[in-house]
Amino acid sequence: MSGLLDRHLGFVEALRVAGLPVSLAEGLDAVDALGRVGWGDRRVVRDVYAATLVKRQVQRPTFDAVFDLYFPRLLGAGVAGDSDAREPSQQAPDGAEALADLRDRLQEALETGAEDTLRDLAVEAVGRFGAMPGRGPGLSSWSAYTALRRVAPAELVDQIVAALRAEGRAEQEAARAAGQRVGRFTALVEADARRRIAEEKGPDHVAGVALRPTIDRIDFTSARAADLEEMRRALYPLSRRLATRLARERHARRRGPLDFRRTVRASLSTGGVPLTTHHRPKRPHRTELVVLCDVSGSVASFARFTLLLVFALQDQFSRVRAFTFVDEVTEVTRAFRPGADVADVMAALTASAAHAARWGRTNYGRAFHLFEERWADAVGPDTSLLILGDARSNYSDLATDDLEDLAGRARHAWWLNPEHPRHWGTGDSAAPEYAAIVPMVECRNLTQLGQFVHDLV
Repeated sequence: MSGLLDRHLGFVEALRVAGLPVSLAEGLDAVDALGRVGWGDRRVVRDVYAATLVKRQVQRPTFDAVFDLYFPRLLGAGVAGDSDAREPSQQAPDGAEALADLRDRLQEALETGAEDTLRDLAVEAVGRFGAMPGRGPGLSSWSAYTALRRVAPAELVDQIVAALRAEGRAEQEAARAAGQRVGRFTALVEADARRRIAEEKGPDHVAGVALRPTIDRIDFTSARAADLEEMRRALYPLSRRLATRLARERHARRRGPLDFRRTVRASLSTGGVPLTTHHRPKRPHRTELVVLCDVSGSVASFARFTLLLVFALQDQFSRVRAFTFVDEVTEVTRAFRPGADVADVMAALTASAAHAARWGRTNYGRAFHLFEERWADAVGPDTSLLILGDARSNYSDLATDDLEDLAGRARHAWWLNPEHPRHWGTGDSAAPEYAAIVPMVECRNLTQLGQFVHDLV
């Protein structure tokens, strides 16, 4: 029992490290629930833990990955309930013939989408082609990269697409389904390699170094293509939660300052005791928002996500104007019209990057100068100015005077930087110079972005 308790404590702590906010009370709730239903069925254990510990759907993939480390489906390469995987020593050698046989079976499974078969093939792929020499006698380590490089599932996409099109699917639909199935097999291979390493070095070691954080904590600048798509799906639930939270807080703050005269007058009926306070009406005020964002290179995805969140919350502002730049400035406000489809907005923002580059090298000074020259009237005393970018200007002129003029006219001004503060001022970063004019805020993931937008409005 003590071993099971240690496993539970390690599992809960690993979830916290991965970014899931699990409280002590929630951990105790999970133990209490499992005491009632039992620990005998792995699927039941997983569902109970998920029901008591996972608060948002975006956290579920990270939860599943951590759960698989601490409560694995398999032990070694053998059977643990629902797998018929074989020990590598009982299989054919890991030569060309064995590889061709596995690829044939994998292609068939990817064409049919058989999940159980793909899971077993992932175990076999790691066992045969993912083994690496260990550091001591009898030890080995495992590499998902090595297994995937040998098996090369991405090379099977064309065959999968052809098979799906033969079933009557459209080309775009078939290509999307093929990519998703290959991605799923890749994830299964990575999970099995983590499981094997966890058996050798302990799940705590793997959870600390091999697991990616929850999607809301992944850095914009290091996100993979699949991460970016998942972030996009998570953005609108985030905007709804923010809008609901803001509505509640505005309702709570709708009372203005204390009206001392009315309060004293009302207290005369209670012998001078002010049982009921009276307040002056609070004058509503919603500012205009002007967003100026760098859409070059790795910061482009960060800028798009920020603009999409602002788009989702645009009814919190009296007016929103958005501009993108690399070394030219382009207004993209038209993409944020009410009722616009998110796909159209994304397409417009992607296209704007081409119009925002004249020479293709980021130039903040030129962008600030052009903006001040062409759209100076966009920023005024009722405007909040929001600048998005990493402040890396390729050693060009910084045009700090133009930025000072813009920030001086605005009601508020902020700068969101997707780089870690330790990188500010390194290389061609002009972050310290710009931060002296406009308050600069670290914003590297959806969690930080959501908190900033909440504070902004």
